[in-house]
Amino acid sequence: MKGNIIIAGGGIGGLASAALLADRGFKVTLLEKNDMVGGRARYWSSGGFRFDMGPSWYLMPEVFENFFALLGKKREDYFSLKRLDPAYRAYFGLDDALDVPGNPALMEGFFDTLEPQGGKKLRRYLDRAQYKYDVAMKEFLYRDYSSIFDFLNTRMLVEGSRLNVFGSLDRIVSRHFSDRRSRQLLEYAMVFLGTSPKKAPGLYSIMSHVDLNLGVFYPSGGLAGVAASIAALAAEKGVEIITGESVEKVIVKNGRARGVVTGSGPREADAVLVNADYAHAEMNFLDDEHRTFSDKYWQKRVWAPSMFIMYLGLNKKLPSLQHHNLYFARDWDRHFDTIFSNPGWPDDPCFYVSCISKTDNDAAPAGGENVFVLVPVAPGLDDSPLQREAYADRIIEHIERVTGESISDSLAVRRIYSHRDFISDYNAWGGTALGLSHTLGQTAVFRPSMRSRKVNGLYYTGQYTHPGVGVPMVLIAAQVAADGMEKDFNRAGGRK
Repeated sequence: MKGNIIIAGGGIGGLASAALLADRGFKVTLLEKNDMVGGRARYWSSGGFRFDMGPSWYLMPEVFENFFALLGKKREDYFSLKRLDPAYRAYFGLDDALDVPGNPALMEGFFDTLEPQGGKKLRRYLDRAQYKYDVAMKEFLYRDYSSIFDFLNTRMLVEGSRLNVFGSLDRIVSRHFSDRRSRQLLEYAMVFLGTSPKKAPGLYSIMSHVDLNLGVFYPSGGLAGVAASIAALAAEKGVEIITGESVEKVIVKNGRARGVVTGSGPREADAVLVNADYAHAEMNFLDDEHRTFSDKYWQKRVWAPSMFIMYLGLNKKLPSLQHHNLYFARDWDRHFDTIFSNPGWPDDPCFYVSCISKTDNDAAPAGGENVFVLVPVAPGLDDSPLQREAYADRIIEHIERVTGESISDSLAVRRIYSHRDFISDYNAWGGTALGLSHTLGQTAVFRPSMRSRKVNGLYYTGQYTHPGVGVPMVLIAAQVAADGMEKDFNRAGGRK
């Protein structure tokens, strides 16, 4: 064995890092505070319904294929994929719903129905988005940024303007498209990166290539099934996975991480990788002199939204809904303002609804519908039981009004999950669902570092580090962390 590594946190980032490190000859022990690994990508079951608790969009399939290939495996040995067609249904108001094709060949014709020359505009836009995506995948996303000079290299200085790194996504989209619906379809993904289109760097137009060109898929067993597959692969590689054991402290000796303290006592290691909430770990796992970031640093960050989620099990089908469904308010800037500028519960919120039972018969009893509802909301809001229940009723009424479907009269299961649950289950700052927002000042080298600057042998992975939010990004971060840890270990000549 090259060395003994403890990983704190069993989200996808921790599981993937564990598998990679074990495959490279390290002895790896993964500790998870909850009774199930997967982090936000866990599942919850009740009354014959099986819900993905968090992420539900399977995007960027090549990232998953690459991950399994690194471990000498094939993704299809662990789960199958189905391309969704339509990719999703978009509601733009009452009696205004459109299905976005799952076939890229139909996309230009679809945008022609939205505005004059829409297809031609889309092709130009997507060609540029694909160029940015290709450059990002080859040059930037899989990089270990140790300093600003790693980011502002010759390629970035040459490509920066072409990649629109320093401009806003909303401004770029508005230059190309005039119809509200076109713009919203090309910008909506930003909320799942934890930012608003007006604050997101133009580089993130790559998400339109990911969405409209590469396609939207459903993995067998859902995203929780993907997490379970990665956990199974980690176990095959020899990782010891322990659930129900919470890390309380990182042991530091002579400036190096030498293990952790849990509720069961100390555990020794040669290095520690933290997949828990970065801010929580810094403020609670380390003494002040060992922290890279102060309380003030975290307080000044731009935080991504929390999510008001409902898991609803219906004893009937909802024929007017697709597998994925999005509602965009006409004035969606008001919703973004309630998240980032004037925090509050939005009056006319945008929302996302998935019905995975449209694709997966095991997700609901026969004749039933599995309904996942998500409303992006500001972190740090009052999350009292009374507030939660009242807002849940409002959102269900809102969905019924927009979709024309009745829901409240057919509920067999209803569970709310919001701020206090994210805090309880994941120690998330203010109940954020996504960690740090993807503003320019919190992208790439400007995100918290993978390496502790104060403690040798202490590393971080997950959605806080580069490249950021989303399951594909977390898988990339896991690879970057494993590569960096192995390189550091080899350079140091072993357990030093």
